[in-house]
Amino acid sequence: MRIGYFLSSEEYTPAELVAQAKGAEAAGFQALWISDHYHPWVDAQGQSPFVWSMIGALSQVTRLPVTTAVTCPTVRIHPAVVAQAAATSAVLHEGRFVLGVGSGEALNEHIFGDPWPSADVRLEMLEEAVDVMRQLWKGGFVDHRGRHYTVENARIYTRPERPPAVYVSGFGPKAVDLAARIGDGYVSTMPDGDLVRRFRDGGGGDKPCQGGFKAAFAGSAEEGARIAFERWPNAGVPGELSQVLPSPRHFEQASQLVTQEMVGDSFACGDDPEPHLRQIEQYAEAGFDEVYVANTGPHWQGLFDMYAAKVLPRFA
Repeated sequence: MRIGYFLSSEEYTPAELVAQAKGAEAAGFQALWISDHYHPWVDAQGQSPFVWSMIGALSQVTRLPVTTAVTCPTVRIHPAVVAQAAATSAVLHEGRFVLGVGSGEALNEHIFGDPWPSADVRLEMLEEAVDVMRQLWKGGFVDHRGRHYTVENARIYTRPERPPAVYVSGFGPKAVDLAARIGDGYVSTMPDGDLVRRFRDGGGGDKPCQGGFKAAFAGSAEEGARIAFERWPNAGVPGELSQVLPSPRHFEQASQLVTQEMVGDSFACGDDPEPHLRQIEQYAEAGFDEVYVANTGPHWQGLFDMYAAKVLPRFA
């Protein structure tokens, strides 16, 4: 299993993200995820730099593969523009860039005032968007008039030798089936073996499956849980709310129903490597090929040191 580090754009400044990427590589992590947000989930997280600027900066400080986890190429940014951004990112990273995509959240995508589509329509838009991007990555001029997107006389001139791989995020059956049908890989933040099997049996075969979890490194599990609850109370918000709530203040309102214990139970908290190893093993048992850990709070260097000494050697 490949162990990577998840750069949380919602919580850290651009300089901190660059420092974390360098620190992750020095610690022995093998790859990077980076989130793509317009807003943080809640104001306590406090950041949200533009992911494409960050991916360019990462290309200058690390040789680790980078995957967006995940970009929504359907509403906030037209897929023709995402295709150009991904192509340039793949060139800068010399082919070590993967475009992770998903159907998005209203939190980030509704900012122009457009109606937020239903889940079925969002998946339909995502499928068409991926098709548009792949047409553009072939080279030559593209004209496309589909149900959701129009492209006219568009050509991407700066392209990598091979088109970027597209990994598709999915948490429900319909999304997983779409990932199996059109994705070059699968992305999830749940160690759900049933979904991995559905992806593989539905056409995904032996394509890569990436998973991720959150941690809060601190001097004790209690302190880690406090940090996690302070920064990421939204981690306990259930069901489809994460896809439909439109702003950080709405997530803050919904998070009033969440307790510190609920958040702490979903994070690997503290400086004991065992909770981290258990999280990784859950993803391994579910059939994932790669797993990415995201730190929350100020003690990310402590997490790197612990992983270098006590976690990553277990998977060497």
